[in-house]
Amino acid sequence: MSFAIWALIIGVLLITMALSGTSLQRLPLSTAMLYLLAGFGLGPAGWALLSPDPLIYSMVLERATELAVLISLFAVGLKLGLPLSDKGWRVTARLATVSMTITVALIAAIGVLGLGLSPGAAVLLGAILAPTDPVLASDVQVVEAGDRDRLRFSLSGEGGLNDGAAFPFVMLGLGLLGLYDLGTAGWRWLAIDVLWAIAGGLLIGSASGALIGRLVVYLRSHHKESVGFDEFLTLGLISLAYGLAVLSYASGFLAVFAAGLALQRVNKRPERIADAAPLETGLQRKQTEEALATHTDYAGAYMTQAMQGFNEQLERIAEVAVVLVVGAMLSYTYLPASAGWFVPLVFLVVRPVSVWLGLLGAPVSRDQHILISWFGIRGVGSIYYLMYAINHGLPRPAAEEIIALTLTVVAVSIVLHGISVTPLMSHYARRTARRQRSRKDD
Repeated sequence: MSFAIWALIIGVLLITMALSGTSLQRLPLSTAMLYLLAGFGLGPAGWALLSPDPLIYSMVLERATELAVLISLFAVGLKLGLPLSDKGWRVTARLATVSMTITVALIAAIGVLGLGLSPGAAVLLGAILAPTDPVLASDVQVVEAGDRDRLRFSLSGEGGLNDGAAFPFVMLGLGLLGLYDLGTAGWRWLAIDVLWAIAGGLLIGSASGALIGRLVVYLRSHHKESVGFDEFLTLGLISLAYGLAVLSYASGFLAVFAAGLALQRVNKRPERIADAAPLETGLQRKQTEEALATHTDYAGAYMTQAMQGFNEQLERIAEVAVVLVVGAMLSYTYLPASAGWFVPLVFLVVRPVSVWLGLLGAPVSRDQHILISWFGIRGVGSIYYLMYAINHGLPRPAAEEIIALTLTVVAVSIVLHGISVTPLMSHYARRTARRQRSRKDD
């Protein structure tokens, strides 16, 4: 197919989404649903313009999905402005560790007892499907650093943390399959892939984000240097944190998330650039931006907001590319009718049970608990770990079965959560507003 035809297809798709974006926000639809449908139409089952066979193009797909997840994790880190001492972080941590571990265990048990998978393949399937998605969950995430809503914050933080926290279970599954050295009695896996990968990733990312952020703010506020090029700074920090972590055998995903989190806290006053309006009097736009970027009080907030805006655009482009490919890959999968029960079981039993057990005694309302249980969105992170496993020697029979299960769960998640997110979140917002008014009246 010629480049001109591709340019035409991509142009029509992007312009259509740009023109209809506001309307879609009011409908029980998500942009990811439309990308998925478009990808299926462009795939072998439709016009056959896309042929991303996951067994042939697994390396390219691994890198593409990895990049999409990294961009999204950094964006999530930039949005989470709740102080680390706040109890909201405890809910997030429990979701990303306890609930995720229970999810892996339940799916692994189902895989062995219900699907006839080997223990290694079952654990691997659980690890692939356990992390919730930071790329496709934008409609249930916090909007800005000042957003303190417990539901949005918990889902955002969970998506930011559990993509990295799932990695040890992926390696455990590969180890049980004989594709990775777990060490004597699993010591290497526990020491390096669990303890160091998680702690090292968070440490390296936090240090990178804080050091780079403080350096930029210092140069801007004290020397009027390093102004502009926030796009380069975004990509550079993501690459730096990821590279340092991976070369140190730590989690690159957690490092990038922690880098965004640390950067967002550098010289963070005020929370919104709009609070700096008095500086705009009598200045042109460019002069105003330079004044804000180099002002002692606003340099940190300006830097964070500029990087967040650029990163969100990258995130949307990555979403288009990856979900289109996922839609096209559906033609390469076949889920036997005998295994059709697995998909509803993941959403209606595994997710609610893991959330209920993980949040026992947690300070969340009934509405929040129900919505957290439902919005366990699966997506790009699962596709990444699937491709990672294939590229590390997953045997073809097991690979074909896990591909079918994973792609089906991701596609169903995109559709079901895409349909339900607008009405459910609107209902939640109305109930929250009513409760707040009632408290004020009292």
